Amino acid sequence: MNTILEFKDVSYAYNNNTVILDKANASFEQGKFYTIIGPSGSGKTTFLSLAAGLDKSTSGSILFDNKNINNIGFSNYRNKCVSIIFQSYNLLTYMSALDNIICAMEIKGVKCSNKKEKAIEILKQVGLSKEQGKQKVLTLSGGQQQRVAIARALATESNLILADEATGNLDENTSNEIISIFEKLVRDHNKTVILVTHNNEIAKKSDITYIVKNKQLLQTEVY
Repeated sequence: MNTILEFKDVSYAYNNNTVILDKANASFEQGKFYTIIGPSGSGKTTFLSLAAGLDKSTSGSILFDNKNINNIGFSNYRNKCVSIIFQSYNLLTYMSALDNIICAMEIKGVKCSNKKEKAIEILKQVGLSKEQGKQKVLTLSGGQQQRVAIARALATESNLILADEATGNLDENTSNEIISIFEKLVRDHNKTVILVTHNNEIAKKSDITYIVKNKQLLQTEVY
């Protein structure tokens, strides 16, 4: 299997003395569903920020497709290589679901002859109709907004999808529906999904789980 993302001896400290990660190592293969667990304050958000190119490690290397993201360039990496799904959705609420997706495609420079038709097709993949796509985001339920956020991530054509507590604001049934979408992206589209979660029941559904513990990223079984 192709390794799409790798942490090699990655350390991160803020204020030059508070160490969050200390020579942490982890490897993520394309076409698998990963979860990251750990108690509050353990470093899950730090991991996600580093993996997303939103922050820079103190030392060590983060590789995307065997290339150091420092050499790719952080802006280029965020624009071309990775998509992020936030717990709070981070959608433009005054716009329709469709326009949110089209806007993301334009910002990331996706080449497509008919962006609207592509956006409609992607919405169908996450279980939303064309009619729902025309609605303002504010009129959609939390679960529907999260589906729009996933569709937006898909529209940018990145193979690596990072999700921060993507089910944290949702009820159990809706959470399970969102996880099913992630599983389908991995199975049918060969995406790599890395989901940060505090929910062990959700972690059980992933292929591989890492726990952030003692400033390390450790593969673990979830019971």
